[in-house]
Amino acid sequence: MSLGDYLKSRVNIILLNIVGLISLIIFLISVGNNLDTIGVITFVWILIFSLFITIQYKKRKEYFDGILDTCEKLDKKYISSEVIDEPHYIESIPYYMLLKKSSKAMREEINKVKIQRKEYREYIEQWIHEVKAPIAAIKLIEENSRNETSRLVLQELESIDRFVEQALFYARSEEVEKDYLIKEIELEQCINRVLIKNKQMFILNNIDVELENIDKSVYSDSKWLEFTINQIVVNSIKYRKKDYSKVKIYANDVKNGIELIIEDNGIGIPKNEVNRVFEKGFTGNKGRVNNKSTGIGLYLCKKLCDRLGVLISIESEENLYTKVAMTFPKGTFSSSDLILHR
Repeated sequence: MSLGDYLKSRVNIILLNIVGLISLIIFLISVGNNLDTIGVITFVWILIFSLFITIQYKKRKEYFDGILDTCEKLDKKYISSEVIDEPHYIESIPYYMLLKKSSKAMREEINKVKIQRKEYREYIEQWIHEVKAPIAAIKLIEENSRNETSRLVLQELESIDRFVEQALFYARSEEVEKDYLIKEIELEQCINRVLIKNKQMFILNNIDVELENIDKSVYSDSKWLEFTINQIVVNSIKYRKKDYSKVKIYANDVKNGIELIIEDNGIGIPKNEVNRVFEKGFTGNKGRVNNKSTGIGLYLCKKLCDRLGVLISIESEENLYTKVAMTFPKGTFSSSDLILHR
């Protein structure tokens, strides 16, 4: 609040004092006071009134600056009325009380939405678990009667299962910190589980897989990491070349960490789209043409990696290759240092 703004808000009081001072001067002149006496009285009046205005301005400025500073430090601005002091100015109290009531109503609405979202998420998770059971049963039936048709059915079932799993992880991604276990895991075991899960797709599409130097240990959550690797591998399968398709998975020791790289020789990503692939809902020209992309897979990968402290990046050249790198920081944990949330 500037001094000019404050003076504008006090213009009535200022005008009243000017009128009062002029009236006093006229009265003093009419009763025969000399100009020196009138000058002293006028000077004292103006001095006292100026000091009053200045002190009031400073007090109010300090109060409102304190409110703004407190609000700036708050992550949740809507609780500001709960932490600011009650004003000492009678004209400000109704606004303060109105702010308190509005803030209370806002918090009640937020809690209501949170409860609704929680109930919806729980319903989605329950529904997904129920759906996965018949999918697993159909897989078992098809695997027991192997033929060309069953292989195609299994491939489509894997796609359905993957989309169902993606929905489950998406529902949980808002509160991933409540459902993870950080511990030392073997990259090789995690990668092998992903490859086994997608074996039908590799076989039917004649895709070669090369593994190199993946006998590394990292600290992460095996469930979330497996999901992330699976999303990247499936993308490599989706956007493969028609002839001599290959997926190469290897790991390198880097400064202060271990880098896992998943590289393919597929159709690649246009240069102007590489920086946008982790955006929610972004499909790009390749995804729109092939009608296979939802724009959710890589978005979830980035979101989960950020929560788990894993750096994920992507580089690609159209019609040549795509390379996704995941960098795990090095660290050591004892059994008592495990980060556990359930």
